[in-house]
Amino acid sequence: MKAITAAKSAALNLLEGLALVIICHALPTFATTVMMLKLAREQRIVGDPGGAVVFVSIASLLFALLTCTLGPKFPRFFKSYEPAFLDPTLSFTDKIVTWRERPMTSVQLVTTMILLSLLAVAVVSMG
Repeated sequence: MKAITAAKSAALNLLEGLALVIICHALPTFATTVMMLKLAREQRIVGDPGGAVVFVSIASLLFALLTCTLGPKFPRFFKSYEPAFLDPTLSFTDKIVTWRERPMTSVQLVTTMILLSLLAVAVVSMG
């Protein structure tokens, strides 16, 4: 039996979608980028005290905005677009559950975890 849920506003649905795209797709990607820049000793972004945080924040937000607006129109170019993240009929937790049930999600999560772990070890061992 389906539970009756209250209608969700478009703004709340968009906010949930943006948050999920940032957390699940953009943040790991740009955190990896910052660690690779640190490993390469590139000082333009990682040399400033807050440069990496600002870069990851702005890049993640722009990525999420582009993905949420252009992803439905051009799914071939936006492979990280997840329709469930912007589905107004799903609750926040249902959006995550729907995304986790996709077969490629586990591959993506394991790949991201291994890459971030290796980069973290490399960056820390650099000194």
